[in-house]
Amino acid sequence: MRKSKPKKRYILPDPKFQETLVTKFVNFLMEKGKKNLAYSIFYDSIELVHEKTGENGLDVWKSGLNNVMPSVEVKSRRVGGATFQVPLEVRPERKIALGIKWMIQFARKRGEKTMVERLAGEIVSASKGEGSAVKKKDDTHRMAEANKAFSHFRF
Repeated sequence: MRKSKPKKRYILPDPKFQETLVTKFVNFLMEKGKKNLAYSIFYDSIELVHEKTGENGLDVWKSGLNNVMPSVEVKSRRVGGATFQVPLEVRPERKIALGIKWMIQFARKRGEKTMVERLAGEIVSASKGEGSAVKKKDDTHRMAEANKAFSHFRF
């Protein structure tokens, strides 16, 4: 066990929108330390979302992220030799992290040519409440609902 909890690291807001959530998203999007490239991919996809929908791209992205964030998840718990999937509430920080992770993961799996187009497509579909990332959230919720009988094993 640790002696003390590590200090919470606070991230700086992004240069364009002054939002810490955007910086967090870009940090998840970044590969091999290429932060400028990640920022340009994000900003270009927000522009593309704005062109596609005619609404503010950042607001569409935020609503899409809210549609992807799960509120419950299941965790494995061993009780007397048997393993149960126990449904648990998701902490706010983890909720944001999972939403961002899923959105980027399923954007990378899409079929469009560039990452900008893929991310824009995933943002638009997530804001409409469809797409792979929203399906993943629904599956997680369905799994938690199915295992509600084991909720008394919470820890």
